[in-house]
Amino acid sequence: MSTQAVNNQIVIRIANNGHGIPEEVRSHMFDPFITKAPGKDTRLGLSISYQIIVEKHHGQIKCSSKPGEGTEFLIEIPSSN
Repeated sequence: MSTQAVNNQIVIRIANNGHGIPEEVRSHMFDPFITKAPGKDTRLGLSISYQIIVEKHHGQIKCSSKPGEGTEFLIEIPSSN
């Protein structure tokens, strides 16, 4: 994890070296509800995080991931001066 100030933005990077997140999951991970397995379970995904970062703080949240190499979340929030 790293945090830095860049061009009036607070930039937070959170990364791991895990299994990665498949594209079919990444493309829906900010949706309010994600079905884990048909008829089995639902989970919130990252919709609450998205609402806080993007809608409330006017920032951005991005995810990059490669199977077998890990995942990185990049969060950018405007800094208030």
